[in-house]
Amino acid sequence: MLLGVIIGLAAFFLQFNSSSGVQFVIKTMNDEIGKEVPLWEQQWSSTKSMLPAVINTWAFTNATNRAWEVLYKNGKSALDAVEQGCSVCENEQCDGTVGFGGSPDENGETTLDAMIMDGPTHRCGAVASMKNIKSAISVARKVMEHTDHTLLVGEGATQFAVEMGFPYENLTTNESSEIWQEWKNRNCQPNFWMNVLPIPERSCGPYTPYEVQKETEFGTKDEPKKSHDTIGMVAIDVDGKMASGTSTNGARHKIPGRVGDAPIIGSGSYVDQEIGGAAATGDGDVLMRFLPSFATVEHMRSGMTPSTAAAYSLKRIANYYPRFEGAVVAMRKNGEFGAACHGFKNFTYAVSNPDLEQPRVFFVDCVLTE
Repeated sequence: MLLGVIIGLAAFFLQFNSSSGVQFVIKTMNDEIGKEVPLWEQQWSSTKSMLPAVINTWAFTNATNRAWEVLYKNGKSALDAVEQGCSVCENEQCDGTVGFGGSPDENGETTLDAMIMDGPTHRCGAVASMKNIKSAISVARKVMEHTDHTLLVGEGATQFAVEMGFPYENLTTNESSEIWQEWKNRNCQPNFWMNVLPIPERSCGPYTPYEVQKETEFGTKDEPKKSHDTIGMVAIDVDGKMASGTSTNGARHKIPGRVGDAPIIGSGSYVDQEIGGAAATGDGDVLMRFLPSFATVEHMRSGMTPSTAAAYSLKRIANYYPRFEGAVVAMRKNGEFGAACHGFKNFTYAVSNPDLEQPRVFFVDCVLTE
């Protein structure tokens, strides 16, 4: 009977108010039995050893594998695993949304955002809108280890990186130049401007502001889908110490100077050594208003499973922005893991621990119905 009450409460938490007419439908496929598994059963329930462990957003398995090698084969720290795992995606330019040569801004430049967080000390380091340096998450770690600051941005972040010994490099590639030129040829569509002239849905800038129109209902603006495949990672080493981190080149065709959620502590990722960690991906301009990684960890603190905690964090965002796209992966300090998503057609994430033996991709089908 008690189990029925708990399941009933979980189902209640994952529903929107009936007046909104919107609810989450979050499901995954169980490879062994070939049927959908309820949300509350998505967390890994094996009784085998679950530490060390690593989880990351999307099916970036080369990054997962590298982090796993650092943890399991080399016996190094969770911080090392997160840094080296995310660095793989920076070098491989995962999906064109991480690392150099991707997501050019309105000026055709690629800029990088990254953060890293240490569970035992609760120290963090981050960089945002950084130009001409490829190793964003490694620079973020230097910020954490060699300064009293948490976040460096723009030219200051680049200057710091050079002082720390990182080479100054051009982040533009032939591919990113072609992406930018094609965007210009489409009259700069899509873009992120509003309440300006000339009309941004038809023309490139420069723009000038005009009187703000009456605000529309939250989340009702029709927008083209944009790239936001940030890599976010949480790792636990053999000593049980945790770390988290993110890396991205941000939103394609963003306004120069824009910073998304990835380098924001509590939004891009967050870890509490006593509880667990989480990492988010999706529409960064919306996600950072709600700190979903921090919220997910706090929900786990209150007793929710990783999957339920992630879903409940996204539910709160969807109350305001029902059309947003986002996902959260989460892991408790004992290695129990899960994920939830909203707005995407589906979401994949990768995990490795001693029970799985090698990186395994998990699938979450995320459907928003109205």
